[in-house]
Amino acid sequence: MTAPTIDLALDTDFEWCAQLMSTNDPWLTLGRDFETCLVRCRGPEFVVLLARNGEQRAGFLLLHPTGVAGSPYIAAIAVSAAARGQGVGSALLAAAERWFPAARHIFLCVSSFNTRAKKLYELRGYVQVGELPDYVIAGASEFIMHKRLERP
Repeated sequence: MTAPTIDLALDTDFEWCAQLMSTNDPWLTLGRDFETCLVRCRGPEFVVLLARNGEQRAGFLLLHPTGVAGSPYIAAIAVSAAARGQGVGSALLAAAERWFPAARHIFLCVSSFNTRAKKLYELRGYVQVGELPDYVIAGASEFIMHKRLERP
């Protein structure tokens, strides 16, 4: 299996990204519709990284350069159903971790019901540093996760 290629998403990719978000969890459970997701994907404050397997879009990641205390914040990551389990999520996380070479820390939030994603983040070295109970929806928490980036 070859690693996906990852680069900046183009304007023509944003609708695909929003469709992927709005039709999959955690965004379904969190009540995010296509229009809401599209606004996020087109937000000028975000870097949108797109993963491709050959010519096929495989996933994307929304990255805010200074989202938490001046450190990069991964606002969303999604992998298409056809590409899950093929290392696309890990490749997107690795790209985000390298994107701002001067950054020493990176953060993300993961919903308490999104156990598969939380496990991936932990395997990649992210540690839960906080919890926001009932933050987006009642009965679910958002776990704040952090990774200290090793820099030469």
